[in-house]
Amino acid sequence: MPLHHEFIKSAKARGNKLAIIDCTTERNITYTKALIASLMLAKYLNRYKEGFIGIMIPTSAGAILSTLATVMAGKVPVMINYSTGAAENCEYAQSKCGFRTVITSRALVEKIGCRLVRGMIFIEDILAQIPLNYKLSAALKAKLPARLIIAGLPKSHEDDNLVILFTSGSEKEPKGVQLTHRNMGSNIQDLVKVFNLTDEDRFMSVLPLFHVFGHNANFWLPLVIGMTNITAANPLEYKNIPQYTRTHKATLIAGTPIFFAGYLRESKPGDFATCRVILAGADKTPAWLREGYQQKHQVDLLEAYGTTETSPGVSVNTPYNNRPGSIGRPLPSVQVKIVDISNGKTVGAGQEGKILVKGDLVMKGYFDDIEETSVRIKDGWYDTGDMGKFDSEGYLWHLGRLKRFVKIGGEIISLVRTESVLESLLPDGVSCCVVEVPDSLKGARIVAAVTEPVNEREILKKMAKELPSLALPKEFVVLPEMPKMGSGKVDFRTITNLVHKKIRSMA
Repeated sequence: MPLHHEFIKSAKARGNKLAIIDCTTERNITYTKALIASLMLAKYLNRYKEGFIGIMIPTSAGAILSTLATVMAGKVPVMINYSTGAAENCEYAQSKCGFRTVITSRALVEKIGCRLVRGMIFIEDILAQIPLNYKLSAALKAKLPARLIIAGLPKSHEDDNLVILFTSGSEKEPKGVQLTHRNMGSNIQDLVKVFNLTDEDRFMSVLPLFHVFGHNANFWLPLVIGMTNITAANPLEYKNIPQYTRTHKATLIAGTPIFFAGYLRESKPGDFATCRVILAGADKTPAWLREGYQQKHQVDLLEAYGTTETSPGVSVNTPYNNRPGSIGRPLPSVQVKIVDISNGKTVGAGQEGKILVKGDLVMKGYFDDIEETSVRIKDGWYDTGDMGKFDSEGYLWHLGRLKRFVKIGGEIISLVRTESVLESLLPDGVSCCVVEVPDSLKGARIVAAVTEPVNEREILKKMAKELPSLALPKEFVVLPEMPKMGSGKVDFRTITNLVHKKIRSMA
């Protein structure tokens, strides 16, 4: 069933139960009011004839209702990253998908200093312009049985596009990922099973909706299940979010390691006492962060793995099946195999290879890019471009991007492994990223970017005890900070470019 139909059924069943607690605007919205508001906004959006509408609003009641209304109006929301280069991202999405209208927030545009882009409309103005008859019509329609409300909406199917999300662009130009109702619905069903989710759960939602993890876990999942969704617009409010979690008795929170590091630093014991699931994804979770949550809050920071193209969840650790350091076991409906990078044959437990994924969670394809889609999906198997392995008990281990493996002197070297060893030897507060640069003799060499000068000789001496000579950094380059994507992921492409520039300037 299309997910907005599931929401309508959920709203009709729960009436005055709180659907959204918006911590930023201090607004509480019941399921009935959410249904009325989304029907009202959907009617308003019918004036735009295009099939896509851009959404660029921080996680909030406004973002949720605007996106929901877009789907209920029979259109496809295109989620736009506002964390960096918002205006450019708007224009890129418009040109890529061929639409004009972008719903945004005047408060956001002013806060981030975003220039106005042709086609932008403000949610504040929309709400002020909605005529009284739209409001009355929506209120009357919301009183109808769910089946009649659904019958009055544009026809939709499980295999229709639910959303277009863009890849991070950390390695190459962002691609528009088409995710259907079936894709996201499959992931939701799996998460409900493995975490025993019910409508009694309360989700602390901090991830932006342009992030696939946020779009599913912080938007559709709570609405479909009938949870109370506690939203906060800025995940970097490290002090406030633990307080919101405590105040509103959240039972679930999902985020990235960089966000959880901030919450750990600013939180007080007891802030996460009501949380039964704290789920980290999108980047590797260091051991010190997991240990920090155990020591300070006596809770497990559970690691998960997924991609934009897989809606996102592929594998998760749960409170009952948790192997720290791994990325968990595959979700119930998901098939995962590890294949040899040289011949594509499936390898056994303990052997390293490329991670391939199959199931209803796999995207419909890249928007207007049949060639790239055919490269990444073959016989239903999606090539993640990530390296990994299964252990003897079926836990999946992430070993880094395939692109983060480099051939030096005929040997395959893992940059992630080098980075992990280096990271363990750095002083507190110093970050690192290991990249490759061209080398005329061996094809490539390894360079370590660090945020502060370090004792290179001493560190290399210790690294040599764990790594072969080819895997050791040949140079250290100081970058004041490690550029991050909006999701909190390290921006490898930007860092590599900065390192290349530094080396050229020193030559």
